[in-house]
Amino acid sequence: MRVITFAGAGCAVICLCLSSLAVHAQPTSQQWREIETKYIFGFTEGSGVGLEGEKEFSLDTEARLGKSGGHYYASETKFEYEFTPNQYVQFELGPFASAHSIKGVDGLDDRSQLAFGGFFGEMRYLLLDRSTSPVAVTLSAEPEWRRIDETSGEVVDNFELELKVNADAELIKNTLYLGSNLLYEPEITHDPDHIGAGWEPESKVGISGALSYRVASSVLIGAEVWYLRHYDGAWLNNFTGDAVYVGPTLFVQLNPKMFISAAWDVQVAGSDVEDAAAKLNLAEFSRQRAKFKVAVEF
Repeated sequence: MRVITFAGAGCAVICLCLSSLAVHAQPTSQQWREIETKYIFGFTEGSGVGLEGEKEFSLDTEARLGKSGGHYYASETKFEYEFTPNQYVQFELGPFASAHSIKGVDGLDDRSQLAFGGFFGEMRYLLLDRSTSPVAVTLSAEPEWRRIDETSGEVVDNFELELKVNADAELIKNTLYLGSNLLYEPEITHDPDHIGAGWEPESKVGISGALSYRVASSVLIGAEVWYLRHYDGAWLNNFTGDAVYVGPTLFVQLNPKMFISAAWDVQVAGSDVEDAAAKLNLAEFSRQRAKFKVAVEF
C-alpha cells in the first residue's frame, strides 16, 4: 500500500507540473503538425504505429545502473528494423548487443564484457484510433531469445515475451499528451553450465503513467511513473518484490526523417519479500535505468 500511494502521489505531482505549463501554451502551437506518439513518453510507449509503407532503422539502448554494493552497469542495445505494412500493423525485428560492467555487487560475479545478446521481434496492432476515439490503444507482443542473462551477464538460454497495452490521449491539441502502459512479461531461463538444471520461470507486471509537453514544434519534454511487480513463476505465482520508478523524458525531432528520445528513471520506493527492512528493491530491479534511442526513417 505504501508503494502504491507513493506512485499515485508521483503521478499527481507530474500532472500538476505539466498541466501548469500547458496553461501558458502559445497560440502558435495550434498550427504545429501532428506528431507520432510512440516514442514521446520514455519507457512508456505511445499508441502510434507510423504511416503506411514507412520504414525505420534505429539504435535503442536500455541501461540499468546500481545494485546492492559495488559497481553495476548492464545494458542491451537493439539494432531495430521497423516497417509498417498498413495503418494498423507495425513490425520490428533485429539482433541486440549486451554489455555488463560489474564489480563488488552482492550475489553477482565481477564481469566486464560486450557480447552478442540475442534476437527480438515485435508486432503492434492499432486497436483504437484517435480519429474515432478520444483514447488511442495499441496492443503489442515482443518475443525475445537471449543468450546473455540481462542481470548477471552469464551465458544462458532465455526466452521472454513482453505483452503490452499502450494507450494515449491528446489533452491539448498538438501540445500535451497523456500516455499509459499495462505490462505482462513472462520468461524462462536455463543455465547450460549446470548439468541437469531445469528451466526457471519468472514474470513481471507493471503499469505506467506519463505526460509529454511540447515546448517547441520539434521538442517534447515530460515525466513518467512506473510501478513494477516481480514474481517467481510464469503466471505470477509467488510475489517477490516491487519497485516504483519516476523520471524525466525527452523527444527531439531532428528533421522530418530523424529523431532522438531519452529517459532516465530512478527507483524511489520498493519492497523485497526477503528483506522486509529494504526501502528499495535492488534484487529484481536496478537503482536507476536509462533509455536512449536514435532513429532514421526512409
